[in-house]
Amino acid sequence: MRSNFTFAENVYDVVRLIPFGRVSTYGAIASYLGAKKSARLVGYAMNNSHQIIPVVPAHRVVNRNGLLTGKHFFGAENEMQRRLELEGIEVKNDCIQQFKKVFWDPTIECAL
Repeated sequence: MRSNFTFAENVYDVVRLIPFGRVSTYGAIASYLGAKKSARLVGYAMNNSHQIIPVVPAHRVVNRNGLLTGKHFFGAENEMQRRLELEGIEVKNDCIQQFKKVFWDPTIECAL
């Protein structure tokens, strides 16, 4: 986390760390950034991430239950699901299957 960056820029930095074939949640990212109750702010950052360079893999961020709650921000219908499936993540009825298996927690993985 870089202190001279905005909250959104720090969110983008964390999201860029999510490995191919893994997903994280708005809440896990907020918690890692020291703003545990700011999952909604992470969501707002994700909503605005599609024009950011370098690319932010926003499709890898889902809600705490593994639901694709941000899917309508990807333009084409099922685009978020398509991107996840290209990474080997199974999605059924807008929900990540085997969510616990593919969940990436930055607090653990990036060891504060």
